[in-house]
Formats: sequence, C-alpha cells, structure tokens
Amino acid sequence: MPVRVQVLKKVDFGNAGCSIPLGDFPNMLVHLGEWLQHNSVVVVLNGTAWTAAATEVVHYFSMFVLVGSIAIVDLRVLGVAARSQSASLLAERLFPWMWAALALNVLSGFLMFAGAALSYIPNSTFHVKVTVVLLAVVFGVIVQWGVPKWDHLPAIPAWAKLVALVSLLLWVGAIIAGVEVPALSGIG
Repeated sequence: MPVRVQVLKKVDFGNAGCSIPLGDFPNMLVHLGEWLQHNSVVVVLNGTAWTAAATEVVHYFSMFVLVGSIAIVDLRVLGVAARSQSASLLAERLFPWMWAALALNVLSGFLMFAGAALSYIPNSTFHVKVTVVLLAVVFGVIVQWGVPKWDHLPAIPAWAKLVALVSLLLWVGAIIAGVEVPALSGIG
C-alpha cells in the first residue's frame, strides 16, 4: 500500500479570517502580525496604560537581573571579579536567576512585540536586537556549560575567557540594541 504524504499549501489563521500560501513568507508574517496585534489578550494588556507600563517594568527589570547575573559569572571567568569564590559555586547560585529572568524577559518582550507587531516585523533595528539577544543567550549557555569544567583546571583557559568576554559584550550590545529600537524607530 503506497504512503500518501499531504503537503501543506496554505496556513490558516482561524478566526483571523485569512489563509496564506506557504511560499509567501513576507505576507505570512504580516498576517501573523495582524493577528497578534488584534488578539484580545494583547489588546487588553497593551491598551491599558498601567498594564503596558507594568509589562515594560517587568521587561526592563528582568533584563537587569539577566544581564547582571551572567555578567558577574563572565567577569569571574575573566578573573576580574569575585576571585575569592569558585566560579562553579558562583555560577550555580546565579544561573537560576538568569534563567528565571530570561523567561520573564522573553514573555514580557513578546507581549510588547505583539502589541505593535506590524511595526516591529519590518524594522531592521528590531532584527538586530533579536539577533544580538539570541547570540548572547547562546554564549551564556556556553559559559554555563563550561564553568564547571573550566573551574577544575589549574587555570581558566584563554579561549574560555574569550567566550566569557564575547558573552559580556553581547549582553551589553543587547541592552544598547534594546534602547535603540525605540530611539531609532519610534516604536515602543
């Protein structure tokens, strides 16, 4: 008996009342943005001054906790801070804070994005910000995985210090890019 494979040719956005051919990716993003922006939960959260302000406060506070916790570990790997403490012990204490803050930051960032999705989707400054944040997360994970191994060596290897430095610079870049999105585009 031959196996039948059905190839999706359209994506249906349900109640948004539209379906788009899969080959039309830019149009699909626009329709997704429209759907997000008009979602009732997103409209309520972004349409009320106090909820929009609370979302921004959560977003910025979680970014400070996120960057602060990874920066302390990065600086420890670089040998600049907390030299009297084990890098592994420091990382063990701070990485749970980093992951919790990252979760809050992604959630609040998504809610802020969804409220003005049609403005963010084509914005190149926003694309840079997201790219830098994703790279920073990747380097943060590399540092988290590496710290227990590096800490047991007689000295932290130079390449590990380079990874920590790149991680630190990417997080600083993420903050700068986050500030530049509203400054350069007027969004947010």
